[in-house]
Amino acid sequence: MDLDLRKLRYFAAVAEHEHFGRAAEQLYIAQPVLSRQIRSLEQDLGCALLERTTRSVRLTPAGRQLQHEAADLLVEAADAARRVHQAARGGACLVVGFAPGLSVAAAVRAYETEQPGINIQLLRLNWYEQAESLRDGRADVGYLRRPFDAAGLRITTIGSEPSVVCLPADHPLASKPELLQADLADQTTLDAQVRRTTTVEEKLELVAVGRGLAVLPRSVAEYYARPDLAYRQLSDAPAHDLCLATVKGRRQPDLLRFVAAAATALSPEQPHSLPAGR
Repeated sequence: MDLDLRKLRYFAAVAEHEHFGRAAEQLYIAQPVLSRQIRSLEQDLGCALLERTTRSVRLTPAGRQLQHEAADLLVEAADAARRVHQAARGGACLVVGFAPGLSVAAAVRAYETEQPGINIQLLRLNWYEQAESLRDGRADVGYLRRPFDAAGLRITTIGSEPSVVCLPADHPLASKPELLQADLADQTTLDAQVRRTTTVEEKLELVAVGRGLAVLPRSVAEYYARPDLAYRQLSDAPAHDLCLATVKGRRQPDLLRFVAAAATALSPEQPHSLPAGR
C-alpha cells in the first residue's frame, strides 16, 4: 500500500479543523472533492479515519494516529523535495516564483544590478500552489498574493491591491463604474464551490462564454486585459495582501539580499487604472 502525500495533506487539514468546509477553504478546493479524497484515503488504508455527522467531524483512533504521523511525514517529504531541487540547479541559482498577474521584473533588475554574478530563474505559479512551491523547493522566494497557506513560511508584506469583478463586456453590470458586493447577490460567481478552475485563463474563458462572473485581484485584470471582458472595481471587498515569502530557517546571504532588494523595488504604490475602454 502506497501512501499518497496529496491525500495525506488533505487529511491533515481536515484533522486540524475537524470540518470539511474550513479545510476545503484552506486548501482552495471544492468540499466534495476533498470529501472524495478522504474517502479514497480511507479505502487505501482499509480503515475509517473520521466519524462524520451532519454537524461535525471527529477523528477515530486510527485518524488520531495518522494525524500524529502525518505531521512528520509531510515535513520530511517537503524537505526531501527541496533538497533534490536545490541539488539539481546547483548553489549559484536563485528561483523566484510569482503569482498570476504579478511582475517581479523590477525586483530582478534591481538585484542583478547589485549582484550580477547570480543566476536568477523565474517560475510562474498557479494560484493553488503559491506556498507549496516554496515548501517543496521549486522556488527559493515567492512574490505571492494572499490568501495562501503560510505554514512554515517567513512572510514580508509589501503592499495590497483591491478586488475587481470580471464580467462579459456586454453584461448589464458593465455599465456601472464601480460595483458593490450587493450587486453580485443574484449573479453566479465562479469560485471553488461553484466551478474549480486550474488557471486564470480557464476562468476568464468561462466568464467570456457566460458561465458566471469572477472576482479577481486588480493586477490579474490588468495583466489579462481583453476586449470581450470588462473589469469593475469591487469597492467594498477586502484587499489582497502582496507578500514576499521564503521558507523559515533559510538565511542564505543571496536569498536575504534578494528579499531586501525586492521589498524596496516592489513596495512603492504606483497609480493603477483598469484596462482602458472596458
